[in-house]
Amino acid sequence: MQLTIISGIFAIGFYLAGFTLQLINLARANNAGRMRRYVFIAGTLAVIAHAISAARVISSPTGYHFGVVQISTLIAVSISALVLASSIRKPLENLFLGLFPLAVISIIMSLSIDSSYPPTSLSAGMASHVLISILAYSFISIAAMQAGFLAYQNYQLKHGHAGGLLHRFPPLQDMEVFLFELLWVGQLLLSLGIVAGIVFISDIWGRDGVIHKSFFSILAWMVFAVLLWGRYQLGWRGVTAIRGTLSGFGLLLVGFYGSKFALEFIIS
Repeated sequence: MQLTIISGIFAIGFYLAGFTLQLINLARANNAGRMRRYVFIAGTLAVIAHAISAARVISSPTGYHFGVVQISTLIAVSISALVLASSIRKPLENLFLGLFPLAVISIIMSLSIDSSYPPTSLSAGMASHVLISILAYSFISIAAMQAGFLAYQNYQLKHGHAGGLLHRFPPLQDMEVFLFELLWVGQLLLSLGIVAGIVFISDIWGRDGVIHKSFFSILAWMVFAVLLWGRYQLGWRGVTAIRGTLSGFGLLLVGFYGSKFALEFIIS
């Protein structure tokens, strides 16, 4: 427990340092390359410490805790790691401004809120379903954050506010291209996660909350499928892309967290 708390505190400190450095990076035009390296180093140290804390929060002698706060911190560290790795080749540092504070909140909650959700033992099939699902939620969550920045950028440009921080953002077209790249990966992983759950978990329909979660996951899958089809067949972009991404993400949130919250805090 002591290592869990210490690593969590270190992660919070490095996340806050990375967030502050990125704000400074946005405000300054000079030494952007050096500041970007500092942000990356702080983020890397934060992710390492966060991963240690999350692993110890989730694991127990009798199995793995997948309560709301435990799974949230696991998803948060997965998103942080993915964005950090992607930022090596793509200008994604602005996502840190939304991601790092959320990661800090997830750590604080995981260290301060005990879960009543019973530990779960993982078979190989169950582990594959959990891993693929977490990666799918992570990529789609990154896409939702990207859509949020796109909405801000689109709004500012439409209202003639092209100056200020907007000149530090990547071009709108590049951000849209990356949004749909994220959605393609997220949709593929979501498909694999759904299939893995059906194939590898024998009593899947007898588990509490699965029908609710599956219903909204399939609805989200359909929204993303239509959005991706519309992008490449009809050229959908802009507000349509933003609304479609956020709608599908909202359905996933309702399906995943709605069932878990009800089982953990209401029914139990």
